[in-house]
Amino acid sequence: MSINFFTEDVSFSLKEKRKRKVWLKQLAKAENHEILALNYVFCSDEYLLSINVEYLDHDDYTDIITFDNSEKKATIEGDVFISIERVKENSKIHRVDEKTELSRVISHGLFHLLGYKDKSKAEAELMRSKEDFAINLFEQS
Repeated sequence: MSINFFTEDVSFSLKEKRKRKVWLKQLAKAENHEILALNYVFCSDEYLLSINVEYLDHDDYTDIITFDNSEKKATIEGDVFISIERVKENSKIHRVDEKTELSRVISHGLFHLLGYKDKSKAEAELMRSKEDFAINLFEQS
């Protein structure tokens, strides 16, 4: 079991790494899943755009891209790419601090790996409630 944090093309240092790992394990366990290998890559807009174009054929900026590599049911193996620039911008748009927005996006990636979608209005509402739960859990721990 491993949870790793990396950076690409950006100067960023994730704070409270140990606390984040415990938190992510708690969120997965609450959904009856085990994390086998989970990698978070914090990167620039341009780096994430290149991934979006190359792998998803989308030519637009986004805050997160998640790749699910899981092969067994109820296990998590995946890579989550997060644009730090989008996190900072979104924190201003949503009027929350950057730490809260970062928690939202980190949990969002995990929830995608747990099978949650956000394309329809109902899916997006459920995803938002999951994110809110996750943020509260992180802030209370």
